[in-house]
Amino acid sequence: MKVVSIKSSNNFSGVSQSRKSWLDRIHENTRNNADMTDAIVVPRTIFKGYLGIMTGTTIVTLGGLVNKAKHPNIFKGTMAAGLLTSFYGTWAFVRPFIVKDAKGVEKVK
Repeated sequence: MKVVSIKSSNNFSGVSQSRKSWLDRIHENTRNNADMTDAIVVPRTIFKGYLGIMTGTTIVTLGGLVNKAKHPNIFKGTMAAGLLTSFYGTWAFVRPFIVKDAKGVEKVK
């Protein structure tokens, strides 16, 4: 008997692995297949808060890379824009928890 002639391309279900897409392979190996299709609902204001904080931090970082001595106006402008964007992001993130009657805040428990 030749070992080379034994084909191992079929798995236990009889379907060839090469015919399955990569997404099918991921679905098979997850514990809960619904994890691949579920969506997390995030309130819009909290999402704006995340975007504002991340964008503000990026702008402040870019402003920090500018040489303060050679380009003081660019340095001050990017720092101010980054800080204001981060403050807006913080306000948008925290607003539903502070202001209970704000638009978009769920009032029913």
